[in-house]
Amino acid sequence: MLRTGYAEIGRHVTGNLSWSRGDQPAGRIGYTCDIIDPDAATLVLHYTITESSEKREYTQRIRLSYTQPNYGGKRWWMHCPVTGARVGKLYMPQGAETFASRTAWRIGYQSQRVSAQDAAFERLFRLQRRLGCAQGWGNGITRPKGMHRRTFDRHCERYWQLDDECGRETLLFLGRIGASLNLEI
Repeated sequence: MLRTGYAEIGRHVTGNLSWSRGDQPAGRIGYTCDIIDPDAATLVLHYTITESSEKREYTQRIRLSYTQPNYGGKRWWMHCPVTGARVGKLYMPQGAETFASRTAWRIGYQSQRVSAQDAAFERLFRLQRRLGCAQGWGNGITRPKGMHRRTFDRHCERYWQLDDECGRETLLFLGRIGASLNLEI
């Protein structure tokens, strides 16, 4: 909020944030950020949740603090209202009524939700994204303009290793399906 100008050190700032899905308004939240005294800084959120045409108003107070990195300046943090942990982001998952940290809501990272069988495919797709190529097991890769040939050759070698891993995982998966259906593959 400091980087975008929604809050300022040494000031008491009030405002609203809104967002949309497609071209339809999806939400709005009011806030008051008080950083007049940096050692007692707070962020107060004002929002309404509507469930089955019943509207409920909420006000949530979040403590702010800062650290001073070695390279200078101040790094601002929010404190999770549930755990008290210092965090950079707070979340409100579907069905929740308050903002809290990822740990408090037990929200995992995407990489934590990838099964062992899908990990090779995820690594392959990540390489394709890095090179600006279409994602997909059979899509291959192309050398981006300006990339050194030696660098691209290294990526090609990694691509073929990942392609082999994906092939092995697919065969294992088909074998498991065949075994469960008593089929011979």
